[in-house]
Amino acid sequence: MKTESPWSVAQPPAFPRLKHPIETDVLIIGGGITGVTAAYLLSKVGCSVVLVEKTRLCKGETNNTTAHISYPTDLRLNQLVSKFGRNHAEAVWDACFASAEQIRKNVCAEEIACDFRHVPGYLYAAADANQAKEIEKLKEDVRLATEMGFDAEYIESCPLAHQPAVRFSNLFKFEPARYVLHLPQAAQEHGCQIYENCEAGEFDGEARHVQCGGHRISYQHVFIATHVPLQGTAGTLDAALLQTKLAGYSTYALKADLPMGNLPEALWWDTANPYFYLRIDAGSQGIHVIAGGEDHKTGQETATKDRYAALERQLEDMLPPAEITHRWSGQVIETVDGLPYIGEYNGQFIATGFTGTGITYGTLAAMMFRDHVIGVANPWKDLFRVDRKEFSSTWDYLKENKDYPYYLAKSLFIGSKEDPRELASGEGAILRHQGRKVAASRDSDGNLTLLSAICPHMGCVVAWNSADKTWDCPCHGSRFTGQGKVIAGPAESPLEKIKS
Repeated sequence: MKTESPWSVAQPPAFPRLKHPIETDVLIIGGGITGVTAAYLLSKVGCSVVLVEKTRLCKGETNNTTAHISYPTDLRLNQLVSKFGRNHAEAVWDACFASAEQIRKNVCAEEIACDFRHVPGYLYAAADANQAKEIEKLKEDVRLATEMGFDAEYIESCPLAHQPAVRFSNLFKFEPARYVLHLPQAAQEHGCQIYENCEAGEFDGEARHVQCGGHRISYQHVFIATHVPLQGTAGTLDAALLQTKLAGYSTYALKADLPMGNLPEALWWDTANPYFYLRIDAGSQGIHVIAGGEDHKTGQETATKDRYAALERQLEDMLPPAEITHRWSGQVIETVDGLPYIGEYNGQFIATGFTGTGITYGTLAAMMFRDHVIGVANPWKDLFRVDRKEFSSTWDYLKENKDYPYYLAKSLFIGSKEDPRELASGEGAILRHQGRKVAASRDSDGNLTLLSAICPHMGCVVAWNSADKTWDCPCHGSRFTGQGKVIAGPAESPLEKIKS
C-alpha cells in the first residue's frame, strides 16, 4: 500500500529558480490550486504576472485533495441561513457554483485531459443520526436550495448508503494534479513567469518588494496564496491575531480498487461531524473508490492508524470487498464562523480557511483576486473579507450584484424556467426537468424537444440562439439544430435526446 495520494504525473513540468531581480504587476506566492489559477486568470487578461513556489508546484495540500468540485458547502444550507441569513447563504452557494463553473470553463478552454466529469452528489443521513429530525433537515435543505435556483431533490434512499438523502445535480470531479499542472503552462503562454524552489523571505510593504531565493521581486499587487498565509507585509500583532481565528484539522483518505461493476459515478457525504465522504470513478480497468473523513484537530490525536481503520470499516459497510491501494492524510483550515477569509489584508491579498472545499474555494479566491487587480466590483468581497464582523441584514444581494457576469449568466447555468410547458413557440431555454439540466425548445408548430444541455465535445453548457433557433456552445463554437443535430463542429455527435 502506498502512503501518498494517487494523484501523480509521471513527468511533471519543471520550472527554473529565480536568478536575477525582476519587476512585475502581480506577484503570486504559492503554487497550489489557488496560486496557479490566479496566475492563469490574470495572465489571460494581460497582466504581468510572476508566480513563485518554495518547492514544486502542486506538492502541498492541493496534492492531498480528494477533488470534489461542489457548490454545497461543509456548512449545510439550513445552517448557513440560520447563521448568516438567507441572502448571505445564497451568496455563498452562488460563489461556489461560479467557482465550479470557472473550473469547467478552464478545462474546456485549455482542453485539459484531467478526466473532468459531471456527476450527481448525495448528502445522506448519517447512520447514527435521529432519522426523523435528519429527514426534516434534509427536506429543509431541498426547499431552500430549489428556491435559490439550485438543482436539488429529496430521495428516500440514495445509492450505496441506502439512507434518506438530498440529490444535487451538476457537481464535478477530476484529476487535480493534471489540471493544476496544466494551468501554469497555459499561463506561461500568456507571459506569466514561474519559479520553483523559490521561497519568499523578507517583505518591504512600503517599497512593494520581497526577497525570493536571494533576489528581489518588485510588485504592484501581491497575493499570498499559501495554505496558511505568510506574515508578509502584515505586522506581527495582526498576523498573530489572524492565526487565532484559524484552526488546522488533520483529515484522512483511502483509495481502493474494485473489479468492473454497476456502481454509479457520483459523490457522497453524510451528515455526521466530522463527515464521511466518498467518490467513485469508473475506469477502463475497474472501479476506483476514494473515501475520506475522520478529521480531528491537528496534533491532538496520536493513534492515527485507528482513523484509517475507521475509514476502512465505513467502506466495508457500503461496498463489496475492495483492495486498498493508497492511504494519505492532509490538513484543512477552519475559521471561527465556517467561511473562508479572502481579501486584502494589511496591503496584501490573502486566502485561507477553505475547510473541506479547497478546490472550489481556492478557485473562487483566484477569481476574487483577479477582480481585485483589474478593478472589477466582486459580489462576494464583503462576504469573505478578512476583517468581517456582523453581516448587514438589509443587503439586497441579487439586485446589488446584477451586473456581475455570473448573475448575467445564472439563468444559463441553472435554468430560469421550472416547466417545459412554459416555453412559447420559437423559444428555447436551459431548464431543470426531472432533476436534470436540459436544453428545451419549442418549434413554430408548438412541438417540444428536450435535449441534454451538455455539449458532447468538451462538456460545456450550450446556449439558445434566439435569432437562428439553434443551440450554440460558448466554449468552442459547436452549433446544433433545435433537434440537436450537429450544424458545425468541433462536436461530432448530436445533443442527447431526453424523453419528456
